[in-house]
Amino acid sequence: MRILIVEDEVHLAEALTQILKKHHYSVDAVHDGQSGLDNALSGIYDLLLLDIMLPEMDGIMILKSLRAKGISTPVILLTAKGEISDKIAGLDYGADDYVAKPFSTEELLARIRAALRRKGEVVPEDALKFGDIELHTGNLKLTCKGKELKLILKESELLELLITRKQAVTSKEQIIEKLWGFDSEVEHNNVEVYISFLRKKLTFLHAAVRITTLRGVGYVLEEVTS
Repeated sequence: MRILIVEDEVHLAEALTQILKKHHYSVDAVHDGQSGLDNALSGIYDLLLLDIMLPEMDGIMILKSLRAKGISTPVILLTAKGEISDKIAGLDYGADDYVAKPFSTEELLARIRAALRRKGEVVPEDALKFGDIELHTGNLKLTCKGKELKLILKESELLELLITRKQAVTSKEQIIEKLWGFDSEVEHNNVEVYISFLRKKLTFLHAAVRITTLRGVGYVLEEVTS
């Protein structure tokens, strides 16, 4: 899962980034409203952590702009403001939740999981199942019929993306944006390398699951029927 933090308190943004990465989320952070809106409009994020008081454009304006453009990415507002009026304004404009500073790490993580469940995503602590394989994103383990392999982080993130795409074709561009970020300089051959790694591990496990290449289009995860 990829999360965007829009927070002008740089030290808080950095702390949140480290906490979320420790819990196996991919994270980007920006420190002003305009950058926050530009990043959020890319559509690559599964959730936004959005401060209300921001330079250039406040969090409520970002929220209004996103919802007006049909972007339904879950938003949790982070703010030092605790007045009821601020909570009502945020929720009325389409926020999914509201956390007043200071907040505990455990509370924020729980609210993130809840927001992702409401969206219909599988949160990282759960096992992802497809065919006869099971991906445990919390400990980066892939299991199949009693056999188990340890994945590296990017392998796990790539397989998670393919599983959650529910057999839809996923392009190399979508993979790069989701795993490395929309402004990354990662090239297509990096994707091909990780696809190759995953295919070898699926073969080793004798999984009835394969990654099919649709030339010029992308990749799709499929069950192999006998």
